[in-house]
Amino acid sequence: MDFQKLKIPDVILIKPKIHEDFRGYFMETYHIEKFSLSGIDCSFVQDNYAKSIKNCLRGLHFQTRYPQAKLLRCVKGKIFDVVVDLRKNSTSFGHWAGIELSEDNKFQVFIPEGFAHGYYVLSETAEIFYKCSEIYFPEYEQGVLWNDQDIGIEWPCKYPILSDKDKLLPLLNKLA
Repeated sequence: MDFQKLKIPDVILIKPKIHEDFRGYFMETYHIEKFSLSGIDCSFVQDNYAKSIKNCLRGLHFQTRYPQAKLLRCVKGKIFDVVVDLRKNSTSFGHWAGIELSEDNKFQVFIPEGFAHGYYVLSETAEIFYKCSEIYFPEYEQGVLWNDQDIGIEWPCKYPILSDKDKLLPLLNKLA
């Protein structure tokens, strides 16, 4: 596996080694020692799987209590994945990083605790698999509005499909 820091150094892109032949391919998606040597040293306690339609934007979500680190990959289709640093003491507070994840490139992204996360579906449908370091608690879920001008995310869309909940998320400067 190849581990690369994104423009926010604590967010890590993971490129697997793919062993391919006439039968198909094989790749490792998680190896505790390799992850630990690359600075990813957390335990995962919950796996999630989501399917979304084209032009759907999910996010930007996070948990206020029991924050979650995530290891995410797109197993079918293609997405534009985005993280926003919400760590108030960080030099990259309010900054964002985006990466295209797809079934073709097989990349994964590690998102540490303290980040809001969201993605936009570029293909007809997309299926996302991710591991979380903490259990999901809906009562502690919060978010930031996807098109907050202070963050300035360069989404590949102007009018995404949003849930009613995501349409009402606050701006970053309105968070407690």
